[in-house]
Amino acid sequence: MDFKQTKNIDRREFLKRMGAGSLLTAAALTGCKNGTLKLGNQLQEIPEGKMEMRTNPNTGDKVSLLGYGCMRWPTIREDGRTKIDQETVNELVDYAIAHGVNFFDTAPVYVQGLSEEATGIALKRYPRDKYFISTKMSNFSNWTFENSVAMFEASLRKLQVDYIDYYLLHSLNTISNFNQRFIDNGVLDYLVEQRKQGRIRNLGWSFHGSADQFDQILAYHEKVHWDFALIQMNYSDWRSARGRNTNAEYLYTELEKRGIPVLIMEPLLGGRLSNVPAHIEARLKMEEPDRSVASWSFRFNGSHPNVLSILSGMVYEEHLHDNLLSFSPLVPLNDEQKEFLYETAELMLQYPTIPCNDCKYCMPCTYGLDIPGILLHYNKCVNEGNLSKSSQDENYRKARRAFLVGYERAVEKDRQADHCTGCGQCNEHCPQNIDIPKEIRRIDEYIEKLKQGKPF
Repeated sequence: MDFKQTKNIDRREFLKRMGAGSLLTAAALTGCKNGTLKLGNQLQEIPEGKMEMRTNPNTGDKVSLLGYGCMRWPTIREDGRTKIDQETVNELVDYAIAHGVNFFDTAPVYVQGLSEEATGIALKRYPRDKYFISTKMSNFSNWTFENSVAMFEASLRKLQVDYIDYYLLHSLNTISNFNQRFIDNGVLDYLVEQRKQGRIRNLGWSFHGSADQFDQILAYHEKVHWDFALIQMNYSDWRSARGRNTNAEYLYTELEKRGIPVLIMEPLLGGRLSNVPAHIEARLKMEEPDRSVASWSFRFNGSHPNVLSILSGMVYEEHLHDNLLSFSPLVPLNDEQKEFLYETAELMLQYPTIPCNDCKYCMPCTYGLDIPGILLHYNKCVNEGNLSKSSQDENYRKARRAFLVGYERAVEKDRQADHCTGCGQCNEHCPQNIDIPKEIRRIDEYIEKLKQGKPF
């Protein structure tokens, strides 16, 4: 449908199309098993062989524009321990590969250290030339040469591969951090040598930080020749990045100038661009009623030609299904649609959500808190209008009940905010630069006021 035509549809047609979109969601929610949603005949058919592919100009690799981020593999609790639901992971990988996805990104620290092995098990069932593996050197706390080399070798072993297609220096944010972890200890020289030997095919880095720090790390391109870079990019971060992050427009442009292919992380900001406030959802649906809210961000990123792959952590099969629809094939956005998204991003900044992307780098908490669960529940209530500014608000009773009941369901009692000691160990791991103890304390104080029914 033409973009301008959607502005002129009447209310009856809009509601009719909104209803069609709701049917897709309802269909996706049928047949639940162990938290994984199965695809059925009710869902829209995804064409095979239509995945948008991008060519790596350095290697000729044909890479799927939709990449599978393995940071959020589904988990189960067994004997009091968290473990990955391997059967479900295998099913998700099978469906993704059948529909053209061939890029899988993981790291030693994902899913509390369990992701690489689970990813390796799932992919080992396929010929090695049918997929590309991306993983990282996450030497955050112990960056000795010996430990860093051991981490690289462990990744090869857990992934059950002889080489890694795309290897990253994980989460660079300051030049001192970069120097300590990779320059002063000789680790970068070691990785460059591994690339020469073919055990690494492409060497790059992921980034959260200021423009100055980005420029200094990028300057190593003349010496090292970066094969790619992974940046946080979406229509919200394009011109309105929060925290320590730099506007993606600057990062992307600087990489494009040098011919360095771009990988994208957090296309949905940990789900915040798919779970938006109701009036933002209505705004997006009014323009394209037949597409999901999430598809706007994927299509925005895919509309930039130097993007090699867009990583999405798809936990449930309906997430995978919807994302595949955005890329099979890709329908790029025009300039008018991009401007519409920039305006949408500015409207979203008026809502006081905490910039948590559910990356879980802060986990496990020494004192057992479910930090992402607490922050995400708070954000959910903000988006749904269930965060009262005053006990005199008209919908105070409804919002109070929704927050407290939802909180008890979302976060186990012994992992809630009142157990935080304020130790601050989580802060150094947060790529979004959130003062986590401060936010947890603020949420806990708000919860106590709700429980006691005190005015505020």
